[in-house]
Amino acid sequence: MTILPDDFETRLARYLYESAEEGRAVRVGEKEMSEQAAIVARYADLFTREQHAVLQQAETQNGEDQERLFRLREACEGGIIVAELAERVDALENAILACRVELEGEEMPLRAAQARLAVLDGYADRDKLGAAVIAASATFNDERLGLLRAGEALEADLSGEPDPVSRSASLKQIDLDELARAVERASADVDAAYADLRDRWLERILGPEREQVPQSAHVAYVRRMSPLASTYTKERSVPVCLETLTELGFDLASDGRIRLDLDDRPQKSPRACVIASDPPSVVHLITRAQGGLADYQAFLHEAGHALHYAGCDPSLPYAFRRLSRDHALTEIYSFLVESLTHEPGWHGRYFRLSGGHARDRAEATRFLDAFLFRRYAAKLHYELLFWKDFANAEGHADDYQRLVSEASGFHYPRENYLADMDDGFYSADYLRAWIRAAQVRAYLRAKLGESWWESPETGAFLRGLFAEGTRPSSEEVAARIGADPLDAGPLVAELTGANA
Repeated sequence: MTILPDDFETRLARYLYESAEEGRAVRVGEKEMSEQAAIVARYADLFTREQHAVLQQAETQNGEDQERLFRLREACEGGIIVAELAERVDALENAILACRVELEGEEMPLRAAQARLAVLDGYADRDKLGAAVIAASATFNDERLGLLRAGEALEADLSGEPDPVSRSASLKQIDLDELARAVERASADVDAAYADLRDRWLERILGPEREQVPQSAHVAYVRRMSPLASTYTKERSVPVCLETLTELGFDLASDGRIRLDLDDRPQKSPRACVIASDPPSVVHLITRAQGGLADYQAFLHEAGHALHYAGCDPSLPYAFRRLSRDHALTEIYSFLVESLTHEPGWHGRYFRLSGGHARDRAEATRFLDAFLFRRYAAKLHYELLFWKDFANAEGHADDYQRLVSEASGFHYPRENYLADMDDGFYSADYLRAWIRAAQVRAYLRAKLGESWWESPETGAFLRGLFAEGTRPSSEEVAARIGADPLDAGPLVAELTGANA
């Protein structure tokens, strides 16, 4: 039995709400077992090839509503794949939750160990725990690859496009190779500046005993800016971030649509996120604060997502409140809000730092941003190699290690080549958002001056974009501010300090 597109959209909203809430409970450590397969089974009638055909036919016959119907068909396609693989995905998630690693006789969950790396002060201890984390994670690589192969076969069959790169490029409506070339040029343009920043900040954070190329186990500690943690305390992170947002006109604390989960639980993922279970009415902002500048950046980054989803016009069709072709649009807002921490004035205002110290801390954020941008530019290069030669997927583990290590200046082990890969070329979405957020900052500086980061006019500008939900593309945002979508010039200027 099949249902009409409007009824499909209504029931899809209920399914995605239940699925999101289940995923949230597992991610934040409220549940120790994932039961996504049971939810998929309850909505099995939504995700059939017959239903997919009904939506595809409606899409071809309705030009005015084609984009909404396209997104519904894509959701159906994704649901078919999830239904086919739900039991295997649950089994993998539950195995990871059950996995334990050991440090000096202390046994802890794998996720707790990943979180511990950010706060473990001993250099050698981080190396040791990091090696244990990588070894434990790598035991799941066979199943990760098996799931990738199964999912890819299903996507190729359902879409009719056997090439995963062409399929993703068509979905995102961009040229992935052209984007890769643009970000590789930008990454090369910041080589010298990044090398200088990296050497100086690693000396301060990791100390003189560090290796010339530290293991990736130290990245979380570096991103936390652990030696500066006494300034950026865990206790002040939420109040400072809420006050920061209030200056832009967003009262996050009183926004009943955004539900904060700030608790620290052993099985809670250390990676902050937003889960938009039913935008704009139910949006979860989840962080796991550990002290340090990273807490503030993570909260503001996720606040950008949360404000976007909670700020969309409730009269929009569900497809334009929850579904999207990619994540490049919402990542613009998260990068933009997080970048408030890049402003010396922000450090001076909220932490009473003098001009020199405030500029010093702003430079630290520039180092972190340059690191992340270069890392993701390398990841996109690696992922293109991986997916263009997917039959030989295991053979590209060395490409992962070489490209990401060279770009970042940290040693990323080849065993991490699957665990460090997000679905659907998410790396491309991040990179488009980095470029776009820098373009928007340049636009706001030109319009509002250097105080753009604390101006209610910036908030009003963002509210207008948020109201459109997920409908626009990242490239459409570029057009509205008169920017070339691939112009990384504003970003390079920021990362090299030309704007400082």
